[in-house]
Amino acid sequence: MNVITKSFDLGDGRTIEIETGKLAKQADGAVVVKMGDTMLLATVVSTVGAKAGVDFLPLSVDYQEKYAAAGRIPGGFLRREARLSDYEILISRLVDRALRPMFPEDYHSDTQVMISLISADKNITPDCLAGLAASAAIAVSDIPFNGPISEVRVAKIDGQLVINPYLSDLERATMEFLVAGTENDIVMVEGEANEISEAEMVEAIEFAHKAIVVQVQVQKELTEAVGKTVKRTYSHEESNPELREQVYAATYDKVYAIAKSGTSKHERGDKFGEILMDFIASLGEDIDDVTGFLSKKYFHDVQYDAIRNLVLDEGIRLDGRDVRTVRPIWSEVGYLPAAHGSAVFTRGETQSLTTVTLGSKDDEQMIDGAFVNGYNKFLLHYNFPGFSTGEVRPNRGAGRREIGHGNLAMRSLKKVLPGLEENPYTIRIVSDILESNGSSSMATVCAGTLALMDAGIKIKAPVSGIAMGLITDEKTGKYAILSDILGDEDHLGDMDFKVTGTEKGIVACQMDLKINGLKWEVLTNALNQAKEARLHILNEMKKTIAEPREDYKAHAPRIVSLTIDKEFIGAVIGPGGKIIQEMQRETGASISIEEVGNKGIVEIFADNKAAIDAAVGRINAIAAKPEIGATYEGKVKSIMPFGAFVEIMPGKDGLLHISEIAWERLETMDGVLKEGDKVTVKLLDVDKQGKMKLSKKALMPRPPKPEATEKK
Repeated sequence: MNVITKSFDLGDGRTIEIETGKLAKQADGAVVVKMGDTMLLATVVSTVGAKAGVDFLPLSVDYQEKYAAAGRIPGGFLRREARLSDYEILISRLVDRALRPMFPEDYHSDTQVMISLISADKNITPDCLAGLAASAAIAVSDIPFNGPISEVRVAKIDGQLVINPYLSDLERATMEFLVAGTENDIVMVEGEANEISEAEMVEAIEFAHKAIVVQVQVQKELTEAVGKTVKRTYSHEESNPELREQVYAATYDKVYAIAKSGTSKHERGDKFGEILMDFIASLGEDIDDVTGFLSKKYFHDVQYDAIRNLVLDEGIRLDGRDVRTVRPIWSEVGYLPAAHGSAVFTRGETQSLTTVTLGSKDDEQMIDGAFVNGYNKFLLHYNFPGFSTGEVRPNRGAGRREIGHGNLAMRSLKKVLPGLEENPYTIRIVSDILESNGSSSMATVCAGTLALMDAGIKIKAPVSGIAMGLITDEKTGKYAILSDILGDEDHLGDMDFKVTGTEKGIVACQMDLKINGLKWEVLTNALNQAKEARLHILNEMKKTIAEPREDYKAHAPRIVSLTIDKEFIGAVIGPGGKIIQEMQRETGASISIEEVGNKGIVEIFADNKAAIDAAVGRINAIAAKPEIGATYEGKVKSIMPFGAFVEIMPGKDGLLHISEIAWERLETMDGVLKEGDKVTVKLLDVDKQGKMKLSKKALMPRPPKPEATEKK
């Protein structure tokens, strides 16, 4: 067994170790990456040869957490790891987006990357190590790859930028981004921030790239140590240079003219299709499958070049806009009368119908993962049906794309939600995309903001989002930054990035780069142009609704949050839950109680004010502390020769001594009071044992002295 290990320092004494040659030796490449007690096993397998007719890379990336890594047994009936959770899918997507552009364009073998969390350090997040592990596994294989790449988390904590911070420190972060890159370039960025400037974001990305360079160099050393510097040879594409020249000569000018005509998405697609069909028909009826396949491939190249040249040479885009113009926007709130909050947001040919639903603590989402577990009070779900693009497509639940787009919108809106004291609700936002031609995730952010304000949620500030593109010519150095990109521009551009923010600054970002040599100046200009666009969109949104409604909708449920002393939690719940169940049954309210520190947080949820008031009154009666000098309406619980015990609060009895019942002297309790009588008393004192001294006579006027009566 030839085990090879490389390690490096993060610059602050913490180290990361990469090991190969010990585990999973039948895979094309396998490594174990270790930081602290967190360990990831990454493997890669790629078939030799490619399927006929495939002109893309069939790459799958799966990240999975083993529950044993954290010393846990999975929940559920099966008690085993099942389908990937949303969290695992999001990490898989992050790695996929960083790796995919690094494979040669003509490499089409089925390729599978698997990353498993096999040991979990609760303070070291595995997601920032997954990209490094995947790339290192490819680096020790013979699979063709234009890497290595690596992925790091950069966060600003206490004013300082930190690489791969501890989980406990992330709670204080004002920004955090996962950044992937090669030795020379940035490939992918995703993360969130507390309304930061564009300059701060560029600074963080530059800082992250310096750490990536070190990690890439270590992988190169590992490749040499393993002896995998020579990669496998392959031939996955047939070519026909003469046919390529024919396609260009016959179709380029026609494609350029249609691209310049400013037609709609479907009309443009139909006309492009006609040009291709006419060309194939011109080749005769006896063309073989390879010729037909290559004709379509070369025609796609024609579209790619023509549309990019149109933008770079004339500044004209597919729908006739210039590079900075945002498509027309209209929006409406309160469109769905029965929803707790709703909005329609339309930008060009992209439309989102979004709802907000307010729920109680019982509606929280339980997160049961190997590394992440707990409860989530804010949910955002994004749906992308086939009809939104005019396609017939079966609904099979949310795919990876839907989960990723929804997560970006969730990150954005989470940053402006009020705190727990101002908003006790569990909030669910659902964005149904009804039309799509260019960034439906950014439409979701805008529609989500409008729907939250329509629901009366006191968000800190409205958020808008914009999708940007970039087209470059590496030979001439010319480039064009595109605001509010179309779907076709997304596929044909060199960079696709989405930025969301308030008037004050950026709250979330997602960026994918497909070119080498992106200059920091270009990135800065792109972010500044994005700011201009998202502020324009924000102003359009404010024309519909500028701030949250003063109150929730009349039909929205109400929640009241109370804080009680820890000692009263048991009294509110009662033996076996008897008291709290009785209160819920009699008031019609839903009541939950949670111990937080030395306090109990009680949430009362109901769809009418009367139920809320009744439950609040009963809980206050149980949890309130008797105040000396206060007056109470009590109930006589028992009679003794020396007085009566009176219940002034549920479960709280005090002694009303015979001498405190009336000003005149009473010789006996006979006939004075009986059990069940209501009596108004004043609390005179509470001794060290908690015994309460009550008085009835203290609330009566003192009778005049006898001598004063005689003088009168």
